[in-house]
Parts: sequence; C-alpha cells; structure tokens
Amino acid sequence: MIRRALAVFVFALLAAAPVRAATIQNIDLGKNATVWFAEDHTVPVIAFNISLPAGSGYDPAGKAGLAAFAGAMMDEGAGDLSSKAFHEALANRAIGFSARADRDHLVISITTLKENAPEAMRLLQMALTKPRFEPDALARVRTQIIQSLQQDQAEPPRVAGRAFSSAFFGGHPYAHATLGEIGSVSGITAADLRGFARRHWVTHGLKVAVAGDITKPALAKLLGDTFKPVSNHAVPPLPNIGRLGRPGVQVVPMPVPQPTAIFGLPGIMRADPDFIPGYVANYILGGGGFSSRLTDEVRVKRGLTYGVSTSLTAYTKASVMMGSVATRANAIRQTVQVVKDTMAKFATEGPTQTELDDAKTYLTGSFPMAFASNGGTASQLGTFQRQNLDIGYVARRNSLIQAVTIADVRRVAKRLYDPAKLTVVIAGTPSDGRPAPQVARPPVRPEPPVPGTTPSAPSAPAADKPLTGPVTTPQTVKKP
Repeated sequence: MIRRALAVFVFALLAAAPVRAATIQNIDLGKNATVWFAEDHTVPVIAFNISLPAGSGYDPAGKAGLAAFAGAMMDEGAGDLSSKAFHEALANRAIGFSARADRDHLVISITTLKENAPEAMRLLQMALTKPRFEPDALARVRTQIIQSLQQDQAEPPRVAGRAFSSAFFGGHPYAHATLGEIGSVSGITAADLRGFARRHWVTHGLKVAVAGDITKPALAKLLGDTFKPVSNHAVPPLPNIGRLGRPGVQVVPMPVPQPTAIFGLPGIMRADPDFIPGYVANYILGGGGFSSRLTDEVRVKRGLTYGVSTSLTAYTKASVMMGSVATRANAIRQTVQVVKDTMAKFATEGPTQTELDDAKTYLTGSFPMAFASNGGTASQLGTFQRQNLDIGYVARRNSLIQAVTIADVRRVAKRLYDPAKLTVVIAGTPSDGRPAPQVARPPVRPEPPVPGTTPSAPSAPAADKPLTGPVTTPQTVKKP
C-alpha cells in the first residue's frame, strides 16, 4: 500500500510538470538519415546521441569484437591529432565523448557547452572520416579489452550471459559477446579496424538525437557540415534468425558459492502491436523491482535471493524476454523451479487489476524522468530512434500504456510465458539442497566465500527501460 501511494504521488507530481521533449522537431539530413531535436535553452549545454549501423551483429566471422574494438578506438586519434592530442582537445573544452557498440549499432554520446559544439562536431567528423588506429593506441586498447574479457571469466553473471547468448541465438551473429573473445580480439589488426570503419561508419542509416541550447537552423547547419564528408553507402542488412532458444537447463561449472542463472524466452518484436502489453506484463512479472511477482515469490516468500529481474528486449532481428537471479549453490535449482512455477501461473491467470493499475501508474508516471536533463532527453530519443519508432511516439507513449487492458496482458502472458520453452543457463555448480520453503522468511545471505574464489554480487532488479537486461547491456572498455 505504501509503494502504491508513493507511486501515485510521484505520478501526480510528474504529470504536473511538462515533458521537456514533448515537442520533438525533425531535421532533414537526407533521406537515409533520421534527426530528432528537442530545443531547450534552460542551460547552455547540448547533448548528442548518434547511432551508426556498426554494432557487434556486423562482426565478420572469426572477428568477434571488431565493432566494439573500433568503437573503443574512436577517440584514440584522428586526422592530425594523435591519441594524446585528441584526448587533450576533448578535455580542454570539457567535451564528454563516448562510443559503445551494442548488438545493432555503435552509439556515440557527446555532451558539450553550447560554445564548444562546433569543436565537438569537428572532432567527431575527424574520428569518422580520418581515424588513425595507431599501433601504440591499438595495443593499449586491445590490452584493456582482453583484461575485461579475462575478468568476465571469473564473474558468474557474465559467464552465464555469454553462454545464454550462444545457446539462445545459435549460429546468428547475436550469439557472440559484444566484446568478442580473447582469441578473436587478439587477432584483430589495424587493417580490420580501418575496413570496418570504412564500411559501417556511414550516414546511410544514421540516427541523431539532439537536445539543448541551440536553434533548429543552427543545428541543421552544424550537422550538415559535420556529416557532409562522411560516406553514405548502404550497409548490408543483418541476416534473419531461425529458431530462437534451446529449452532446458545448461550448467557452466564454476567454483563459486553463489551461482547466477540467466533465463529467457522468445520475445515480441518492437513493431508488434502486442509489444506494449508485453512491456506492461514484463513489469508485473519481473521488471518492477520489489513490486514484481518474481520478487514476491522468490525473495519475499522464500528468501532465496536478494534480487530477481526480467526484461523484454527487442533487437533489429530478434526479441527476447530474459531474466537473471543469483542464489547459493544449494538453492539454485529450487530457485529456477520457483521462477518456472511463477511464470506458469502468470501465463495461466494473468495479473490482478491492482497489479495492472500499479504498473501503468509507475510506467507512465516515471516516464518524464527520462527527460530531466539534455543528456537524458537525447539518450531516450536515441533509444526510440533505434527501435524505428516515429517522431510522434514520445507524445502518445503514455496513452498507449494507459490503454492496455487486463485482457491484453492475459493474452500476451499466455503468448510469452511458457516455461516449457525456457532456456536456462546456470554459471556455477549447483549442489543438493533443501526444497524451496513455502513460507515467508528473511532474504538469504550469501555463504562465506570459498578460499581462492571471488563471490559475485546478487543481481539487481531491472531498470524501467525498454531495452535493458543482463545479457544485452553493452560492455564498455575501461580507459584511464
């Protein structure tokens, strides 16, 4: 009751405040590019969210991790600027610049003071058209990626996530990790990076979201000048995917006291009319943190975990409903069974009216928070662009959620949540344990670590974002 009252209060508070990006303008940058703009002169800051058709799904055979490697090299020197000089040029103007690869896109985020926007865009243009890929920088970034991959091998959530992707997507390029593998990254050359940049750092399929202190005419000129010399050739589409998933439980043995299970089912594509009801259904089942069914059944009633979460994730060529949970070794099998039982019950009965009302209150009431800053606005608009939504979606998004009925959620729950089709990967070594308790008890605390091992942290509830999840979260290379 307290959570519901708080959600209603937050909704009322935020509903009274205007959504800063309610009026989204379109800027013409050519028929093959999409540009959305939210003008805001509150502070002298401009945020850019730029997406290129250069995600890990385009990695060539044997070169897994190439897209992420190229993205990590984007600020490592371009034109007449060495890696050090490029970093200094960004730092001297306090320009925030990052690039990360996801499955489908390379996403570039730039934040700058209004007066430094021309310099920020000049540096971006140089990075896109004249990357250097110098030996010293290449060797340093390669080492950072390999160290990250080595660290992943000791973390059950990462191990389970990698194994899940491989099992779920089979032979499709989505099956390999965004960062690739140690062997494939070790063999990537400067020529590979140049070739990938030449083929994929293009304006055909370019998506740009901008928010901040600039006028539409000024932005149109700035972007036109920036991308004019960038190649506009088309990138071949990703291959279609056949069957998704490998039902059953697979175990990747690891000597850890707290295994992690990643589980998933074929999801709903973003263009499907059932996606929004599915999004609401996911919130009720496992996306709503402490208010979700799974948290109630797995944590509150049985004390099997600190956190269990699910997400509905749509890529260009596939969609997946996936979740994660971590618990002690002698309770992981029981925990997975409780997840299956909860899923089956939800598929059969659907939500209660109270659950549906609370979900819609939160999902609509929290939406304006995504537009609380220029960076947040650009990021959210960029997400919608990558989902191939139209420019008017922001204005009608909440009404689509409000229109979801209990019959809609019940129908979609039956369509989605079939535990017989569930792919489950456990990273860790399950051991025999007590049956899952049926009465309420305090949340379980991890057992003391076994000497010589590194225990993993329990999974946190999923955030309220349409494209997040334990397997899909892009891995970022740590740089000094």
